[in-house]
Amino acid sequence: MVYAAGQGDGKEKGLNNFAVDGLIKRVIGGHWGLAPALGKMALENKIEAYNFPQGVISHLFRDIAAGKPGTITSVGLNTFVDPRLSGGKINEKTKEELVKIINIDGKDYLFFKTFPINVAFLRGTTSDEKGNISMEKEALTLEALAIAMATKNSNGIVIVQVERMTTQNKLSPQLIKIPGILVDCVVVAKPENHWQTFSEQYNPAYSGEIRVPSNSIKVMEFDIRKIIARRATIFLKMNAIVNLGIGMPEGVASVAFEEGILDKITLTVEPGGIGGIPSGGLSFGAVSNADAIIDQPNQFDFYDGGGLDQAFLGLAEADSEGNINVSKFGSKLAGAGGFINISQNAKSIYFLGTFTSKPNVKVENGKLIFGEDTSAKKFVKKVSQITFSGKYASLQKKEVYYITERCVFKLVEEGLELIEIAPGVDLEKDIFDKMDFKPLIAKDLRTMPEFIFWDKPMGLEARQSLSLEDSS
Repeated sequence: MVYAAGQGDGKEKGLNNFAVDGLIKRVIGGHWGLAPALGKMALENKIEAYNFPQGVISHLFRDIAAGKPGTITSVGLNTFVDPRLSGGKINEKTKEELVKIINIDGKDYLFFKTFPINVAFLRGTTSDEKGNISMEKEALTLEALAIAMATKNSNGIVIVQVERMTTQNKLSPQLIKIPGILVDCVVVAKPENHWQTFSEQYNPAYSGEIRVPSNSIKVMEFDIRKIIARRATIFLKMNAIVNLGIGMPEGVASVAFEEGILDKITLTVEPGGIGGIPSGGLSFGAVSNADAIIDQPNQFDFYDGGGLDQAFLGLAEADSEGNINVSKFGSKLAGAGGFINISQNAKSIYFLGTFTSKPNVKVENGKLIFGEDTSAKKFVKKVSQITFSGKYASLQKKEVYYITERCVFKLVEEGLELIEIAPGVDLEKDIFDKMDFKPLIAKDLRTMPEFIFWDKPMGLEARQSLSLEDSS
């Protein structure tokens, strides 16, 4: 089984239905966190299991369709996907090398081998009697066309689930996303089996049927998560094309809306949405009021080629070299998703996360108040898996920041450098004692902007003629 994104609800739905002993031999997945039943089988060594970048898998479908031997890319170099580390293999049962290093004109690339696809399970909205599929009520088109072509050209079977049927020649050809020549079987689903996302049966704003008011964006509670989002929002650059990761980075959109600057940037999401308001939670990937929704392989073409100006991503575990792990933690298998594509190729990268795993910290009178904190350290000597390589980013001269509620680090050639601390923070007690290593300290170590610690507007809208960071 091979899939690119996160087809599951984190409980029992989606790909979790395939987690049956003896049913699955091998899984190649982009994101594992929402299919915990499959992840459990992988961690228990019951199946062969690989984790490849989401964008690589979406491109693999296209290359399988075209009859190419593999996908050549720099995405994944110096991460756990690199065969010099683990080649994306998740467990000991997984032996076959599906990735290798190749050198072209003196530069290293990763080569991901293609393979035949025998059966494809896809979905759309409407099918005509010839099996032409439209997606007018779907939130995304993803890589449905590429998968259908890859399967058909592998002499496989393409099965498409739809909401409804129509008679022949009633669909506009421009609406067809999967032509009938690629489709072997159409299944008309019951409404309860054809939800638009894993949390919403149907939201017409996702399919462009309606537009929702911008005040539908949820205002965050004033706590340390919002402090982190506020500090990150100051880094926004006007007219930037931006990607926000799932979880804490979603707060940047909320703060940008509050500050009246959301319309000064263009948000994008890796499954294909451009513009509008990205959704979170189990509807992540869907977009309200989108300017455009393109196929996922095309979105990753844009991302991999350096189209993103800024990316705000999660910070689960970091080390002294600036490496980040968001993909695997002991008995928890999250997977990389689009993280590797995005973090390796965006012009500027910002990692957002609390300083420890569950900090006991409140915000009062413009300062952080610390209680007893026995939670796990997130800044460790060496991350357990490299999802982002600090050294590789440094060689590429990337602009990389690590933003927490109590301090901000910057990636420099030697590793992590502390550049800001929150007002009232004790450097030794609140920072160094909560890390497994001592970072470099900037000569001009400064205080984080004090206005982010007060529950009132930061006034970013008035600074919109400049880069927000430059005017902080």
